[in-house]
Amino acid sequence: MRGEVRRQILALALPVVASSLLERAVTTTDIFLVGGLGASAIAAVGLSQLIIVFLMSLIAGLSVGTTVVVAQLIGARSERRASEAAFSSLWVGFTLSFLIAGVGLYFRREGAALLGAEPALADLIDAYLFYIFLFFPFSVGVDLLSAIMHGRADTRTPMVGIIGVNLLHLGIAYTLIYGKFGFPAMGVRGAAIAVGVSEIFGAAYLLIRAFQKGFLKRTRLRLDLIRQVVRVGLPFCADRVVQQVAQMSYARAVLIYGTVTYAAHQVGLAIEAFSFMAGSGFAIAAVTSVGQSIGASQYQRAKIENWEANRLAVLVMASMGVVFFFFPYLLLRLFTEDAEVIRLGTLFLKIVALIQIPLAVTMVLSGSLKGAGDTRFLLMVTFVGAWLIRVPLAFYFSYVQPMGIAYVWGVMVVDWFARMALTLLRYRSEKWQGIRVIEQEKL
Repeated sequence: MRGEVRRQILALALPVVASSLLERAVTTTDIFLVGGLGASAIAAVGLSQLIIVFLMSLIAGLSVGTTVVVAQLIGARSERRASEAAFSSLWVGFTLSFLIAGVGLYFRREGAALLGAEPALADLIDAYLFYIFLFFPFSVGVDLLSAIMHGRADTRTPMVGIIGVNLLHLGIAYTLIYGKFGFPAMGVRGAAIAVGVSEIFGAAYLLIRAFQKGFLKRTRLRLDLIRQVVRVGLPFCADRVVQQVAQMSYARAVLIYGTVTYAAHQVGLAIEAFSFMAGSGFAIAAVTSVGQSIGASQYQRAKIENWEANRLAVLVMASMGVVFFFFPYLLLRLFTEDAEVIRLGTLFLKIVALIQIPLAVTMVLSGSLKGAGDTRFLLMVTFVGAWLIRVPLAFYFSYVQPMGIAYVWGVMVVDWFARMALTLLRYRSEKWQGIRVIEQEKL
């Protein structure tokens, strides 16, 4: 059985890894392309993405809840209800996206101020976020439609869509940022417009394919299915909000050491994302496979799926950690020629190299627990790591007893080892086996 499960995990994970890397590449490409405009442009795009990810956290719970409910309904051989749950979730998601976009457009300047951006940096953030929020519903569409397909164990279609988004984004971004082919040079505005236009095409492609494959069925809103999605997704939504507020607070602690330091921090995160997204692929594979196995009451198979996904994720991410530790300079030169950014970025990558194994274990175990619907416990893990460890220690080393950026970055190591220990203990307790996500259909 292990060989079969390993092949299944790889078949699910590899397209997700590719999709995740390519999806991240949209924002990473922006950082790469605006690198020629200087450290302020890099920092502006990086800080803008913190705000975007925070607001996307409000949708993340709906996406995870949809994947889990759809996966468990498919495992329980209730395909019609799975399609109805997907359609209902999509409507709820689009409604929320317009509300969030309005809030983002209105408060984008205040968001930059909250992060501690100086006036010149805030101007760049304001310009970038205006176009991002203008196209925000289409970004939500890509996210939710991908989540529906992941629940159906179709990870290839989202990959194809993301490939198209990336190719389109790259061409538009380069043209508009630097004013090529007769277009005016728009700087960070051009990068944001490129994101929005490419997401329109990505959302349209995934929507058409979802109907063609029968993953979506036009139906009335199924409030009972929405409740099941929300029951799973709401704790994860809170989890993401808690995490992103902590990330923004952590960013303030880094910004105390200056814009150049934050630029190095952001470039380092963009590089580490290649490892993180690989782990994310195996985590999503765990959500889908474990969710379907639990829907079919095959708990022993679910354990084997978790083990295989964990083993593969550790292998990949540990290998990336070795690259980060021994070859940081080569990676950083791909993004910037600023000597100070490279010097600080080298330190950052050596530190994050140390967390690749605990990060891999935590991500896959969290994916398995999500597949079981155990999202409330994961919220507690995030709170402990982010707010009892990372933020207090980072503020101590930035405000109370400034000891250098190495100490601020070093608290990430403590954070992820603590999260790994907590998720391991929860998984080994097997309490997740007693959670019931889907309800019997009422006749």
